[in-house]
Amino acid sequence: MKLYTKTGDGGQTGLYGADRVSKAHIRVEAYGTVDELNSAVGLARAHNGRSHKPHAELDADLEYLQNALFDVGADLATRPGTPYAKNVSRIDEQDVAFIEAMIDRYAEGVPPIRNFIHPAGTLTAAALHVARAVARRAEREVIRLLHEEEANAQVQVYLNRVSDLLFAMARAANQVAELQEEEWAVKGRR
Repeated sequence: MKLYTKTGDGGQTGLYGADRVSKAHIRVEAYGTVDELNSAVGLARAHNGRSHKPHAELDADLEYLQNALFDVGADLATRPGTPYAKNVSRIDEQDVAFIEAMIDRYAEGVPPIRNFIHPAGTLTAAALHVARAVARRAEREVIRLLHEEEANAQVQVYLNRVSDLLFAMARAANQVAELQEEEWAVKGRR
């Protein structure tokens, strides 16, 4: 099977269930941004694997997250109420609770924040901060989708928690590397 189908050459794509919509449709924007998020998480995993102190637990959790983000994308790519909707695993409160437990685990042992910190540090941490920013954008896209048509509202909550998780993971990655986080220097406090 070839990688190119040419079915999207006219600017349309198929949702799960064969609906054809514009590639600029808000639903496609939402799951496309989740796909971008998944790629950013993969980049963080790659950096973690090449660091001088690879964090095995972090890698396992990021692998879990990548699989979960495929579920999120499928959820968004399938309109509720279509015959295909029953084939898709929907994000729910249990998924959100699982991410919250991961956040709590990564936040343990990391000093409390007194100020905004720079999204920087090790290559792993910096990549996690980029992924966090993409997660925030994905959340905004899902909010726009929810304003325009029916979709699973738990996806928005889930992506909100994922961005928090990625932040906690970035801080933990810097902590493992014994790297001091840089605080925001407000103008005038240089």
